[in-house]
Amino acid sequence: MKIIVSGIFALGVIAILAIGGLNFLSSAHASPDAGEFLRLHIRANSDSVEDQRVKFAVQQKVINEFTPIFANVTSREQAMNVLSNNLARFESIANQTLRQHGFTYSARVFLRAEEFPARSYHGFNLPAGTYDALIIELGAAAGANWFCVVYPPLCFLDNNIGGDRGVVYRSRLNEIIRRFF
Repeated sequence: MKIIVSGIFALGVIAILAIGGLNFLSSAHASPDAGEFLRLHIRANSDSVEDQRVKFAVQQKVINEFTPIFANVTSREQAMNVLSNNLARFESIANQTLRQHGFTYSARVFLRAEEFPARSYHGFNLPAGTYDALIIELGAAAGANWFCVVYPPLCFLDNNIGGDRGVVYRSRLNEIIRRFF
């Protein structure tokens, strides 16, 4: 009788874990909604070494300028407002950086929805889809681009935005197991 009860208990635990695992797999592998994210793309004039270097100089200036501002952003809507209210500032930063490095072409800045391919950023996968994005085009914008995620603020992780308010990844399976045991 003990063997039967133990077997039934074991089957119950296995069933709970299997259901939790299936739930975890379906939620973990479900594509995140592109509408949850705001992206930043800086498109270089060309793939020349000089154009790629200045693209990274623009990227660094933009990130340095906006890290303190995004430290207080707590919603996608707030992030969208910060971006839309600072388009001229982004363009000015990009153009000043281009001039400081001796370039004669200009930058153009847009906030719009665009189709993007799947990308991975710091181990976080973004599926292909239409995303709202701040686009900074340098010159002809025909070169390789640099991108990050403005909201949630993945762009600013390396700049210690918000102290220890970094992104926290959770395991749904671990939460289910802890809830039962």
